[in-house]
Amino acid sequence: MEFEAFRGKNILITGGIGFIGSNLARKVADLGARVTVVDSLIPEYGGNLFNLQGYENRIRINIADIRDEFSMAYLVQDQDYLFNLAGQTSHIDSMQNPFVDLDINCRAQLFILEACRRHNPHIKIVYASTRQIYGKPDFLPVHEGHILHPTDVNGIHKMGGEWYHILYNNVYGIRSCALRLTNTYGPRMRVKDARQTFLGVWIRRLIEKKPLEVWGEGLQVRDFNYVDDVVHAMLTAALSEKTNGQFYNLGSPEHINLKDLANLMIRVHGEGECQIRPFPEDRKRIDIGDYYAAYDKIHDSLQWSPETSLEEGLTQTLEYYYRHINHYL
Repeated sequence: MEFEAFRGKNILITGGIGFIGSNLARKVADLGARVTVVDSLIPEYGGNLFNLQGYENRIRINIADIRDEFSMAYLVQDQDYLFNLAGQTSHIDSMQNPFVDLDINCRAQLFILEACRRHNPHIKIVYASTRQIYGKPDFLPVHEGHILHPTDVNGIHKMGGEWYHILYNNVYGIRSCALRLTNTYGPRMRVKDARQTFLGVWIRRLIEKKPLEVWGEGLQVRDFNYVDDVVHAMLTAALSEKTNGQFYNLGSPEHINLKDLANLMIRVHGEGECQIRPFPEDRKRIDIGDYYAAYDKIHDSLQWSPETSLEEGLTQTLEYYYRHINHYL
């Protein structure tokens, strides 16, 4: 079985009731790991107990905030792997309340790393970073050597969180690596608003028979990863000693502008319409323009590449929300 090495291991997932965390938790539980998820369940941050439906007796759920250093000091003990996914993801929220973003994406990360240093220095950590740390690209595709110049507070703080992990790897030997995620989508993502991804809002609007709003001219190019492929990358990175102290882009060979993406979603859904709207000023100021990543580093080192096409992933995602939309509104 692929990832057989996780069988019987102790795994802690911060943000484990959220979108990516819950998909990861379900996967490692299926692999036979002993899984603990920690999540604050603060309404704005995406945790949803329905995400773990059917796994309640197989996954230990701990409702706690990663900003609580005492909880984290207890929770990291005896864990073999930590998938550190908890964070504040909203770019707009980070601009409106930068101190909360600082607290979650920087200070709390130090609580976690200090807890590992003091109570479990042999743990392996995979940190969920973001392509947002690159800011507006100077060239495409963006590789890991691209200068980091974030366009918003969230990007700056996520950059800090990533480098705390690399520092603790290099100085204290706390084996850590970071994956710079691009636009992740799939079942169990937040769709009630755009705090996680605009794709979630588009899915909700399609199901509610409302037009998709595309801002600007809709020519901004993006790449997307289906959540199963992201989970696969995280598990692969966790098992490899080559990843210690390293950071990797995730990405996709498929690049698409937002107008074409909207039309693809309408075609997959079978109906709908797309409306071009002026860019809201608060969004326009921090928009990064075109972005797609070069993921050669993780492909060459770990043989990872995405396996789910955009159309296939969108089809599976929409099918999930046809059945379960009421649990996400």
